[in-house]
Order: sequence, then C-alpha cells, then structure tokens
Amino acid sequence: MISSVLVVNRGEIACRVFRTCRELGIATVAVYSDADADALHVREADAAVRLPGAAPADTYLRGDLLIAAARAAGADAVHPGYGFLSENAEFARAVRDAGLVWIGPPPSAVEAMASKTRAKRIMADAGVPLLAPVDPGAVGSADLPVLIKAAAGGGGRGMRVVRDLSALPGELASARAEAAAAFGDGEVFVEPYVEGGRHVEVQVLADEHGTVWTLGTRDCSLQRRHQKVVEEAPAPGLPDALVQALCGAAEAAVRAIGYVNAGTVEFLVAADGRPYFLEMNTRLQVEHPVTEAVYGVDLVALQLRVAEGAVLGSPPVAVGHAVEARLYAEDPGRGWAPQTGVVHRLSVADASWGRRRGLRGGGPGPYIYGPAPRDPSLPFHSSGPQIHGSVPDPRPSDPGASRPFPSAGRPVLRVDSGYEDGDRVGVHYDPLLAKVVAWAASRGEAVRVLARALECARIHGPGTNRDLLVRTLRHPEFVAGRMDTGFFDVHRGEVTALRGDARLAALAAAVADAQGRHPFGGWRNVPSQPQIKSYRCAATGAEHTIRYRLARGGLEVEGFPDVRVLQAGGERVVLEIAGVLRVFEVAVYGAGGVFVDTLHAGSYVLTPLSRFPEGVGRSEPGSLLAPMPGTVVRLADGVGVGLPVRAGQPLLWLEAMKMEHRVVAPASGTLTALHAAPGRQVEVGELLAVVTETEEKTP
Repeated sequence: MISSVLVVNRGEIACRVFRTCRELGIATVAVYSDADADALHVREADAAVRLPGAAPADTYLRGDLLIAAARAAGADAVHPGYGFLSENAEFARAVRDAGLVWIGPPPSAVEAMASKTRAKRIMADAGVPLLAPVDPGAVGSADLPVLIKAAAGGGGRGMRVVRDLSALPGELASARAEAAAAFGDGEVFVEPYVEGGRHVEVQVLADEHGTVWTLGTRDCSLQRRHQKVVEEAPAPGLPDALVQALCGAAEAAVRAIGYVNAGTVEFLVAADGRPYFLEMNTRLQVEHPVTEAVYGVDLVALQLRVAEGAVLGSPPVAVGHAVEARLYAEDPGRGWAPQTGVVHRLSVADASWGRRRGLRGGGPGPYIYGPAPRDPSLPFHSSGPQIHGSVPDPRPSDPGASRPFPSAGRPVLRVDSGYEDGDRVGVHYDPLLAKVVAWAASRGEAVRVLARALECARIHGPGTNRDLLVRTLRHPEFVAGRMDTGFFDVHRGEVTALRGDARLAALAAAVADAQGRHPFGGWRNVPSQPQIKSYRCAATGAEHTIRYRLARGGLEVEGFPDVRVLQAGGERVVLEIAGVLRVFEVAVYGAGGVFVDTLHAGSYVLTPLSRFPEGVGRSEPGSLLAPMPGTVVRLADGVGVGLPVRAGQPLLWLEAMKMEHRVVAPASGTLTALHAAPGRQVEVGELLAVVTETEEKTP
C-alpha cells in the first residue's frame, strides 16, 4: 500500500493529484522551483522540497534531484503528472531502481511510444491504421500540404504545416531546432497533412493482470498552435462503428506494448471518416476530467490502485456529456501571446449572475455545483482487490450514485486550477490558469452551462482567452458539432473580434470612483464645473473621458443621453440604458488597474489616466520591442548588424510559457542594432533590435 506520494510536477496537475491522495489517506509531497516558492501546489502539500533554480532544465527536469527529494521527504511513490518527465522512460526506470513505486506505465512501454517514428512502426505491426511517413527529400508539389512533427515530446513543439514547397527546408530546420531545444532530440518526420480532420482520442486504463478498459472517446479538435483549447467526451457525431473501431485500435495498441496504468491513444479522423493513429500519451492527459465526468471514475485513484497491484473489475458505463475549456493567460488577438502578472481574483461562477458560491483558485476541489457531491462513506471503488468503475450503477435516475460528477439530472460544474487570488503568473511555465468543466445529460446543455459559467466568471489580472472560449462555445459550427483542427484558422476573427461598448465600462468605473470618493453626496447648491475622469482600455488602447457632476437629483453624466445612473456604489453600478437595467461590477487594484464586469457588454480592463500626464519616453523609429516576457532561444540564420532585412523576415525567436514566438522585422531596411542573444531574459517592451528603413527614391 502506498503511504506517501511525491508529485514531480507543479500547478494544476499537482493540486489535482494531491486532492485524490487526501481522499485516500495518502500523504503528499511537492517539489518546487524558486519561481514556484509560493505556488498553490506547495501550499497544498503536506511537505515540500526546494529545487534550486527557476528554469525547468535546472528543476522539474532534473530526475536526480526529484528522486533525492522523494527520499528526503520519505515518499514511497512518485506520480509524474503530465509534461516535464512524465513520458521519460529513463526517469521511470530510475524511480523504480530507487525502490519507489512509479505511478505510471512500465518504462519499456514509455520507451516504445517515446519516439513517434518508432511508435508508428509498432502500431503498423499491431494492425492499427496510420498515415505513412513521407521522405522529406522526396516531397513534391503534389504531396502538399504536409505536416512536420517532432519525433519526441508533444504539446505542438516542433510541429509545422507546410503548404509551399519553397518553405519546406526552412521549416524543417526550424522544427528541428525547436524540438532539440524542447526535448533534447532534434529528430523530426514528415507526413501528409489531413485537411478538415478531427482530433479524437481514447482513454485507456490497464492493470497488471491483463484487463484493459477503453473509456470511450474524447474530441480535442479545437486547438491553437497545435495545443488543445476545448475538449469534450464523448466525441460528438461519430458513428457507433467508428467508435468501436477506435476503441478496438486503442486496445490493440495497449496490448502490443504491454501497457499498464492510465494512458491515451490519439487518432486523426479524416473528413471521410477514416481514422489514423497519431501517438500514444503514456500518462494522464490534461483533459482527463471530461472522461471522469461521463464515466463516474477518479482516474488518479485508479492509477494509484493499479500501481498497488489491484485488479480492474468490469468497466463503468458512460452517462451524459462533458465539455472542458482551458482558461489560459494569453491574448488570442495577438498571436496567443502569453500574459503575466498577479491574479487578483479568479472566481468561476455557476450560471446564476450575482449568486456565486465561493471558490478560490484550485484549493481542495473539484469545485462541484449542482447536486451534493458524493458521500465519502459510500464505496467510490471497492476496498478489496477488485476495482469497480460504478458503485452503485450510475444511472441518471439514481441521485445517490457515487460519482465525481453527480449523475442526477441537474448540470454540474468543476474547476481545476493551480492558482488562488494573489498568486502570480510568471514566464517560466505553461500559461494555463484553470480547467473549467461542465457535465449535463446532453451535449447542448453542457455547452450552454459552460459558456454561461465562463461568462459570469471574475478573472482579474493578466489578460485571458475567456471571451474567445465563450464565443467559441456559442459559435454555430461548434454548437452543431461541426468542428475540426482548423476551426480557429477559419473562425479566429469571429471569436476574437472586440464587442460591447468600452465607454459604458468607463462610465461605470467613473461613477464607482465618484461614489467611493464622495460616499455622502458632495452636492453643491451652486452649479460647478463637471468632474473629469479618463481611462485607457487595455483591449483597444482607446481613451475614454467621462464628465459628471453631483447635482440635486443625483449623479449627472455628460454625453450619454440614453443612460441614467440608478444605483452607484464603489463596487456595483446599475445603469438604465435605453430603458434596460444593466449591472456593472467594478474592482480596483491600484496599479493593477480597474476591472469592469458586465454580462451584456463583456469585461474590460481600464487604466486611469492622470489629468497631468508626465512625459512619455519614445523609442527611436524602427525599434523592435519584445511583445512579451520570455527568453531569446535563437537568432535567425544570416541575421547581423549592418545586414539588410525585409519586412516580415524572422529575426529571432522568444520562448515564453512553453511556446516559441517568432519576432519579425517591422520594415524593410538595415539592421542597425541587435540587443538580443540566445539565453537572454527580456521583459515586455524591452528593446530587441533596430531596423533603419530603406528610403524610397521619389521617381
């Protein structure tokens, strides 16, 4: 029996594993880098061990330090989470050699799937359908488009879609460099790119005694930069025969490599319905909660029990539908650029505006709204050698069913996060703030509840993709279940377009400020000049000036003929707009800005402007400033001071939060200054280079 688990990971997944360990009476141990010294997963654990440094290569990727931490804290088992060393066979073997329980598959299975090229050969021998690789040197125009993929690792790193034959050599070099930097292995391969394909995966679970569960399908087609954004279970609209074929192929993959514990087999389903093997993730997936929701299981608990040698019983039965949205600190309108800063407030609500049940970040969770959570006294799984996925049988008519998501008819909501109010999003790790999951009896209901919950959320701090998620979930193509991996390429403009009226948000902020400064009125018998308050909208950069005065009849504002101020408080303002009452909630965080939330016009971040602004420094023309905080990972070949460049030409790459971002020349001309070097840390707005534009001669 496992008594103490070290999670060699951080953030949301560490908190998630700790939650189940607490329920099972297992002690928990965290590891943390210097950048994570005050992180939530450290506060959640029973004990924590410091890993000196901040970069992943010095901390969470140091297997020797992680094993030493387990020994120092007295842990007898290691859970890898996802990412970092979770799919590293050498580390899994080292854990076992140290006498610790590895809560994952055998190292040989991890090794078999570690290289996508080797995995494809094994799957071909097992009869699993797949796309045949293409020789990069033999690619012709008729073969386009093609997809370049890194043989090792995942998460979209080292992946490129090539549609122009002349771009292939450069993209191959770029993919190899990115793969080598991310995984220590620069091997890449090329395969046909399937237009309009869907990313469908099968959750698998196997024990040491030959039992294999295939827990249905998940659709993960909605992706940005080849990384998932919205996932759901089961995958909508698939014929039963195709589902059976996918599950059969997944089981064949498991048995072909002697797989044990939880894993995921991923497929690409072409527009004509033909499935192709992509890869096998030999770990727990980020999107595992949607499977837990519909099957009524705790996959982490099952991982622990399988690692202890238990036997899986009969597989559980799927009930209802679940959808997950990943809330990222990023700006979808600016190339998904990651955002950093203090999370002043992170509160995801149920679907009732103004009636929120408290939750803080990722706490003990999962945060469940709807019917009461399962009674801990009920048998979630058998305490004997048999594990049953549904005890009792999880029928929708059984409100007492023991499920992580209650199966009574009401929709329910779950939030998994690694942040609490006051925590800071840094530059070193993935920008995932939280995973928000909705379960309901039908897909349409689950999608509706999730969209509403995100819309009602209070997210104050770095910019996020919340608005994109809400609009995506309400997009007609997604609602109809017609989506593929190119969804954001086609509809990005629709789901990122700015909507609402920032002037109304500025008005609400000014009214709240006036009430805060003059809580007892401030009315004068003699008419006075209006008070002036100006704000800059973070989303648009536009400035909005509000003029108001306190009169006998209350607060009067200029320039809003159809608006009346009905209620004014320091945190809540009610406006009557063209006869309709609208509520604005206002939160002020000093230098952190003013956050205005409203359902009818979206959420806004405003910066108060001084009436007497100080002089603003200007950068010289042609200055190329860092668009985000990050690390310079490499310079483009042939780039140097004094050499000509053309507009849009890549100059360097920045790495921020697990993603690489290309920085291009702002204009054609000569590179007259270069302040970037590989390994250098930069902040937003820091000068990287200067391009002196070429003067065009007037004919």
